[in-house]
Amino acid sequence: MEGGGVVSSEKQNAEPPATSSYTYWVRDVKKDAAPLPVPRKLTDQDLSVGSNHLGSAWNKAGTWEEKNLNKWATDRIKELVLSVGSLEFSSGKAEIAEVSRCIGDAFLVTVRNKKRVGYTYEITLKVKGEWLVGGEKKRFSGNLDLAEFSFGELDDLQVEVRLNEAKDLLVEDKQRIHQDMKMFLKPICEKLQEFEAELKER
Repeated sequence: MEGGGVVSSEKQNAEPPATSSYTYWVRDVKKDAAPLPVPRKLTDQDLSVGSNHLGSAWNKAGTWEEKNLNKWATDRIKELVLSVGSLEFSSGKAEIAEVSRCIGDAFLVTVRNKKRVGYTYEITLKVKGEWLVGGEKKRFSGNLDLAEFSFGELDDLQVEVRLNEAKDLLVEDKQRIHQDMKMFLKPICEKLQEFEAELKER
């Protein structure tokens, strides 16, 4: 038809172009926008701020933080106990020769900017000495076992004596040597009190 147009059926039935149903936002960066944060290493000035703050520098909020002190505590207990040295008795003398067993845990906890320390240990000490038995000096060795003890409980510390090579000893001689070896408990306890004082200063 002249002056008019006929729309083909193909155009009439044509579907509109498909559009994506996914919508996302893109930050429109402007000149006056705040820059994105960049990680940086803590400086000495950062570390000096709040000198009364306990715990790590990253833990400014003072939330729970625990530090393992096992290595230091084990080495220090051994060193202190060995420094007891020797003791003289009415009929002999003996010395702590070795810390044959020293196991346990020690820790420092910081929570809400407050510090708390604690430990639990048990140790076995090898003792060597000589006593006058039957009119002559005889050498003996034994072990001192200190069962599990914890911070603030040293007043209740107990020691068990295990004497070696005592088969031929009379009962009274054996009891005397046992009592002498138990005398190590007091100086050992004093050394462990030193350990607790140092632990509190960690």
